[in-house]
Parts: sequence; structure tokens; C-alpha cells
Amino acid sequence: MGRATHDVTNQVPPLVGHDTSDDPALLAALEREGARWAVDDVRALGRLAGGEQAQEWARLAERHPPTLVTHDRSGHRVDEVEYDPAYHHLMATAVGHGLHAAPWADDRPGAHVARAAKFLVWNVDAGHGCPVSMTYAVVPALRAAPELAAVHEPLLTSTVYDPGLRTPSSKAGLVAGMSMTEKQGGSDVRANTTRAEPQVDGSYRLTGHKWFTSAPMSDLFLALAQAPGGLTCFLVPRVLPDGTRNAMHLMRLKDKLGNRSNASSEIEYDDAVAWRVGDEGRGVRTIVEMVNLTRLDCTLGTASGMRTATVAAVHHARHRSAFGRRLVEQPLMRNVLADLVVESEAATTVALRLAGATDRAARGDEGEAAFRRLALAVSKYWVCKRGPAVAGEALECLGGNGYVEESGMPRIYRELPLLSIWEGSGNVAALDALRAMGREPASVEAFFTEVESAAGADRHLDDAVALVRKELAADPADLEVRARRVVEQLALVLQGSLLVRHAPAAVADAFCASRLGRDWGGALGTLPTGLDLGPVVERAFAGRP
Repeated sequence: MGRATHDVTNQVPPLVGHDTSDDPALLAALEREGARWAVDDVRALGRLAGGEQAQEWARLAERHPPTLVTHDRSGHRVDEVEYDPAYHHLMATAVGHGLHAAPWADDRPGAHVARAAKFLVWNVDAGHGCPVSMTYAVVPALRAAPELAAVHEPLLTSTVYDPGLRTPSSKAGLVAGMSMTEKQGGSDVRANTTRAEPQVDGSYRLTGHKWFTSAPMSDLFLALAQAPGGLTCFLVPRVLPDGTRNAMHLMRLKDKLGNRSNASSEIEYDDAVAWRVGDEGRGVRTIVEMVNLTRLDCTLGTASGMRTATVAAVHHARHRSAFGRRLVEQPLMRNVLADLVVESEAATTVALRLAGATDRAARGDEGEAAFRRLALAVSKYWVCKRGPAVAGEALECLGGNGYVEESGMPRIYRELPLLSIWEGSGNVAALDALRAMGREPASVEAFFTEVESAAGADRHLDDAVALVRKELAADPADLEVRARRVVEQLALVLQGSLLVRHAPAAVADAFCASRLGRDWGGALGTLPTGLDLGPVVERAFAGRP
């Protein structure tokens, strides 16, 4: 062994062995939104997520992405996707803790909030979250076909992960996906060309292509196709009741920027067997609830990524020294870190408020359903827009150490743009918010009832609410071109209202002065002077060494 050339000093210890649920904003929202009973389960999952084993699974699943096997050694078509074992460990943990469809089988108030909190803390790998999220979202859409739901819902809500291509009814648990996007239409699913031909036995045969079908080894898919009566939703199994494989062929896997542990494929239906879900011609309306739930998960997933990146940045700054002081003690770095915490906490708080609305809407609360209709669209737009900016700034806090794969930061940075694209990119989400306001005036009333419950508590918030009301009252002829501006303002006043009511004063004051009072620069780390930033930064390392 050669002689030592230098001493290793001033290095940051690995961020392992902690509890990712040590998030004051998350724990407070869990209780506030009616899921106090789930704290122990959330804590247990948080300890798993912060442990070395789970983080190693995430690393391996990313490092060894899935591979497509189209044919066996004899030339028979098999259409299999092979995953690293780490991926299956991640899936088994997520399903075992009910992150998928378990809330639909749980009558306790707050079941959807508990599931959302678990989704937030199980933040080790975003790729496997895709089939988890889609399984969660399939159930209410499938209920449009009660006979199909009766067969499949008990297995979709099972907490047993049972991979492998077998007849769905023979498995201990099912995972589901959706198959909507086609190359010529993208978000415009009404331009789909896949055909659905009715059969005498009540089934249909699908022929066509899908440009993006994630998690193609799922057991079931909800797909959109053109039936004689128009665009219709269908249930498409990978394996038919007689044990044969359905004619759903995997053409290739996408080579993606991020989300690499999850397989996303292009597929062709070649006379594939399917069963109708809902009426012919009502496909978009049937599947819209599934889209709303996956949009909720986009918001949750972004909030989770923000929190992970922010905690990593603060952890680094607490242990790294430069120019004679720890980074966390330096005023400009504290400004950056505090700004990251404020953005992260605003995202977590609104995401869990939406989970609470989802829970209450599922129990028949029409007011909460109306609030969610608009609040989800504006929050999906804005929170998912903020994710990449937070990840980039957090990565920069680590300097060159954050740019290397070993830090885990590049994986977060690659992941977050997807959540702004999935289930409708920025323009689609913004226009959907306008559509909600135009078609469902009750959603606007419910939204402002929520926001104005904090009236008088902060002058910046009051002024911002007045401003957005003025924007909405302006000439409707140019409302579409102003859509992003309006939706951003709506999202910010909602976040501000929630923080004023529920967050510590230091966090709420920083948010309102910067985001609503506009005393803020064009980058994170430009909070105004005079704020108490110490308590803000501390919220990122509660309970951590």
C-alpha cells in the first residue's frame, strides 16, 4: 500500500439512518386532515425510506434499468420486461404499505390522506411510483363497470405484490396502468385512432398503437379507443381468462431523461381482447377521475422530491465548512436554504390539503369535491413547475459534489420535470383550470371560500387575492393567453392562505413577503432582509443528526 498523500477532512456524512417523515409540515397536516391514526405507519415507512437498504434498492433499480425481451429462444413472442430485483423490493414495500389502491378498501376517514403521506415519505425512487400511482387511480374509473370492478377491485386493493404474467383472477394482488397517448395526438386523446370492434359475447377487439404506456408489465390497463359510438374506455388485461397472452405487443422501451427504473413502452394492439368500462362515446368522462388522481400524485411526488432535495442541501450545509464557517452559518447560504424550505413546505401543505379534499369528496362532500376540482388543476400546474427549480438550486448547494451520481441529486434533478409533463404539461393544466372555472362556477366559489378564510391575517395575501380577482374580472377575450399568469396567482394565494393558517409565522411571513409581496428576485435565495430565517431552516432537519 502506498503512503497517504493527504488527510480526508471536511466531508459530509451520508444521509442514512434517519426518518423521512421527520417533517413538521407533513405531520401537522396528517393530523389536520383527519389521519392522525396513521402516524405510526407513516413513521415506520419513513424509517425504511431513510435506511441504507431502501436507498441501495433505489440506486440499483436506477443503475440497472428494465430491459425488453420480445421473443423467446424459439422465436415465440413473449413481450416480457425484465427488472432488477431491487425494483421488485421497492414495489413490494410500496404495495405492502398500501401506497397503491388500499384506501379504496379502507372505510376510515383520512385513508386517502394516510396514503398520500406515505407516498410523500417513501421517496427513495420515483420510477416505481408510476405503477403504484396508476393502480390507485384505476379503481374509481373501473367502478363505471360494476361487474368488472367486483372481480378486480379486491385484488387491486390487496396489499400483496404478486409480479408475473398470470391470469388476473389467479393472483394474490394486481397492478394496473393506463394506455391513452398516441403519437398523432399526445394530450389530445380525442384524436386517437385505435379502433374497438364489438363482439357478440360483449367484449371488444382493439387494433392500434399507443405511444406511451408506462409499466407495461402491469396486469390490467385502462385504454381509450374509438368504438362505433365514439371514444370509449376499455379494460385490457395482459393475460386473458383462459391463460393465453393478450395481443398487446411491446415494440420498444423509451430511453428517457429520468424515471429510468420504470419501463415506459410503445405498444401495439393487434386484435387485443378488451371489455368496455362505461358507455360508448364517454371515454374521457369515464377516465377523468383516474387522471385527477394521478394529477394528485404528480403534486405529491413533486412535493416529495422537493423535500428530499431540500433536506439533502441542508444536511450538506450543516456538515460542510468553507471560508472558516459551516455553510449553514453563512448569511447568503441561509437565504438559499430558507427559500428552499419555504417552497418545499408550501408544496407539501397544499398537496396534503388536496389529499384531504380527495378523501372527503370520496365520502360525498360536494363542497370539497368542488374545491378540489379547481385547486388540484392550479396546484398541479404550479407545484410541478417549481420542482425542477428547487432540485437545481439544492444540487448547487452541494457544488460539484451534487453533480456526481453518488450524491443522488442528479436522480432527483432528472425526475422532477416528468411530473410537470405527466397528466398534462403546463399549458394543458392551465387550460384545464380555466375550463373548471367556466364550466363549474361552484369550484371558483369553493376555492375563494378556502383562500379567504385567512383574510386579514397578512396584507400581502389580501392584496394578492384582490389582484387575482381583478385578473379574473378582466376581458375574457384574452383569458387564454393570460392562463399561466392567472393560474400561478391562484396557486400562490392558495399556498399563502394555507401557510398563514397552519405554518409557523417565520415560514408564512417569508412566503407572503416574497411570493405574494413580490419582494423577491428571479432565483431562489433572494428572500428579503428582516425575516427570521433560522427557524425556517431548522424545519428541514428536525430529528436529524
